[in-house]
Amino acid sequence: VQLVESGGGLVQPGGSLRLSCAASGFTFSSYAMSWYRQAPGKERELVAAIGSAGGSTNYADSVKGRFTISRDNAKNTAYLQMNNLKPEDTAVYYCKALKRRPTTSDYWGQGTQVTVSS
Repeated sequence: VQLVESGGGLVQPGGSLRLSCAASGFTFSSYAMSWYRQAPGKERELVAAIGSAGGSTNYADSVKGRFTISRDNAKNTAYLQMNNLKPEDTAVYYCKALKRRPTTSDYWGQGTQVTVSS
């Protein structure tokens, strides 16, 4: 089982990045996907989540209107489009796969660094 994030980097305030999370080793279309982030000295927090079929999404208040989560089940990949980035978005971003039935099963990626700075 693998979740591999990519697309992080250094961007100026107001800029955009698109993160990708490529999955392998499990039935991707059966899992809800989410993005979390963790800034230095802070707890990991949920940024956005999407249902297994892509029909439902939810976002942290701090990113609503700026970030968009999506998925392509044919490519076993989830995405996080981040626009109008702010310095406070600086963090390591992780993707997570979660399935609750018949038993709970979850997987995490290794993370990708996003730095927003001028």
